[in-house]
Amino acid sequence: MTIVHNLGFPRIGASRELKFALEPYWKGETSRADLLKSGAALRRRHWQLQAGLDLAPVGDFSFYDHVLDMSFTVGNLPERVQDFHGDPLDNYFRVARGRSAQEHHACCGGVAAGEMTKWFDTNYHYIVPEFTNATTFRLDASRLLEQVAEARQQGVNAKPVIVGPVTYLALGKAKDGSNKLDLLDGLLAVYAQLLDTLAAHGVEWVQVDEPLLVTELDADWQYAFNYAYHQLKVCRVKLLVATYFGQLEENKYLAANLPVAGLHVDAVAGPDDVRPLINVLPPHKVLSLGVINGRNIWKTDLTAVLDWLEPLAQQLGNRLWIAPSCSLLHVPVDLNSEQALDAEIRSWLAFAVQKLDELQVLAKALREGRAAVAAELADNLAALAARRASPRVHNPAVRQAVAQLHADMGRRNSPYAQRAAEQAALLQLPLYPTTTIGSFPQTAEIRHARSAFKAGTLDAAGYQAAMREEIARSVREQEALGLDVLVHGEAERNDMVEYFGEQLEGYAFSQFGWVQSYGSRCVKPPILFGDISRPRAMTVEWTRYAQSLTGKPMKGMLTGPVTILNWSFVRDDQPRSVSCRQLALAIRQEVLDLEQAGVRVIQIDEAALREGLPLRKAQWQHYLDWAVEAFRIAANGVQDRTQIHTHMCYSEFNDIIASIAAMDADVITIETSRSDMELLDAFDHFKYPNEIGPGVYDIHTPNIPSREHIVQLMKKAAERIPVARLWVNPDCGLKTRQWHEVVPALANMVAAARELRLAA
Repeated sequence: MTIVHNLGFPRIGASRELKFALEPYWKGETSRADLLKSGAALRRRHWQLQAGLDLAPVGDFSFYDHVLDMSFTVGNLPERVQDFHGDPLDNYFRVARGRSAQEHHACCGGVAAGEMTKWFDTNYHYIVPEFTNATTFRLDASRLLEQVAEARQQGVNAKPVIVGPVTYLALGKAKDGSNKLDLLDGLLAVYAQLLDTLAAHGVEWVQVDEPLLVTELDADWQYAFNYAYHQLKVCRVKLLVATYFGQLEENKYLAANLPVAGLHVDAVAGPDDVRPLINVLPPHKVLSLGVINGRNIWKTDLTAVLDWLEPLAQQLGNRLWIAPSCSLLHVPVDLNSEQALDAEIRSWLAFAVQKLDELQVLAKALREGRAAVAAELADNLAALAARRASPRVHNPAVRQAVAQLHADMGRRNSPYAQRAAEQAALLQLPLYPTTTIGSFPQTAEIRHARSAFKAGTLDAAGYQAAMREEIARSVREQEALGLDVLVHGEAERNDMVEYFGEQLEGYAFSQFGWVQSYGSRCVKPPILFGDISRPRAMTVEWTRYAQSLTGKPMKGMLTGPVTILNWSFVRDDQPRSVSCRQLALAIRQEVLDLEQAGVRVIQIDEAALREGLPLRKAQWQHYLDWAVEAFRIAANGVQDRTQIHTHMCYSEFNDIIASIAAMDADVITIETSRSDMELLDAFDHFKYPNEIGPGVYDIHTPNIPSREHIVQLMKKAAERIPVARLWVNPDCGLKTRQWHEVVPALANMVAAARELRLAA
């Protein structure tokens, strides 16, 4: 009989309950007991929603990040927090965000937060494990054991979920340049303790996540996998090694022959892996197939899945398990919450709860035959057919515009050096010009006005007046601080992607479609369901108003086509590159309208360029070719005197720096503060041709950087980048911070820039 299981469930709650439990706790407004109670309530509810599964995940819930959880489970704490001996939860949040709940006031110091980067090619951020050659490990199984006990009390057949040892090592950073694999033996000893401890508590199966197996592995890392699981095979639990996000390809034989009880593969991302894998899989081993897309929200073609799954079920019998392709962390919780979503588009979708329902339909069909689910299959086929035939999906005019794209649309009129001279004469900026990335705090007043406007209790004129007042406040604060290039603060924007999607044809929006980005930060990706066009200008009036309040340059702020694509739930009926070109044309129209309105500095954020990179290097160039082309189409229709900025955050850029240079933005701002400027190592070997602003203020922590620290970081940058091409800026937008944090941090940033100018 086919086993049905899940790799992980969204932890934030259908109404973002986790967010609203964490943030008051961090502010000292609620107690530790309140937070723990909220976590237990969420776990209980989520296990109830998974009640139909044969095995449900346990340990997938986290108060911040599952990789950070693993660091604490194996006792790998950064040295800077090892002397804190109070509440372990406080120490956990020190690593996550630089402060514990006991240190919530900006005046109370804090420590450097752990570096944060993207989880493979998703928009989820994890806290990077830190290693040195002196790193030791020590087991703390309390979190997992407590959750296993909770699950058992609620009748859950628990399958603990942990990050695998090889992936954990690979995701971490050796702070002293040592070889991470030298730590493998010590790490495996703790993993073995953990697995035997779980076995002693009656656990039968443990899911060990090793998504590293879908990447290209050199001989050392291939050996590490074999070595690790041969060391762990004596443990008294059954291991299900889970891979996802891509194809195993040349790692099929390695994965199939690890000495474990089962293997999970992503049959959505890697359908061509399945048959060859079965041919090399030992006959005693379970094969779990991820047959429902865990990363997107479209209904599955259940009939098509059954067509290829039924013969495998007959061949494998009870060795076949089925599941989503990956953890459902990457999709919203429940479509039933969406009462306001367009009914037609809603009928095409499946969120986490509905994906588990789809799994149950597949399982029942495999166990009892298709006749047992005939009605469900008929409904599914009808929804799929309606989506394919809908005139809302296809726009011939957009298709024609994309077909007429040509190379000249992606080229500036003159090379950078010529443009830079013209821009310098026009803008008259000092050395080390200061700016911010775009957004300022989303205050209670902003949120209240937005809610009242949506509810109909505030009319359009009242809403516009409220937003104008917030914009004016942002401009006043920036002028008082002495920033050189200003922004309007984005008070009117709910989200940097959703705001634009709401004004583009071809997008739909959920009300409760939240997914976790990191910690308490949630995003609500728009749903790209059809061909994209821009019916009217989206930002011009707000930017024009902001510019009228100041004599300093005002940046026009846009989100780039690649980021809008990568941070949306994207249609799956055409190549992503086609959708990206459609978006590029829409943003290009907006750029040209801003320029026509007199805006001389325009920032087009491509924060998600790196995360869209395929996991295998062999596929990188194809993606980079169309992604860079899309940015250039969006940005490069302007005159030489218009300065184009772009921004990228929290990714490893060193391996794609040539493609970033090929975007030909006049100025790029990037995250470097958490990595202590390590991201600029790329410039030791690559002479970046244009201007760059290495972020010196980590906005994802409440810590306020000192003037001295910023000066130190910029001096490191000046060792690699000529001073005349350096900007000083935060590493990301400031919407998640509070004004009482932002003002002193920016004051220190401006003071640092002035000190640097005097020393230049």
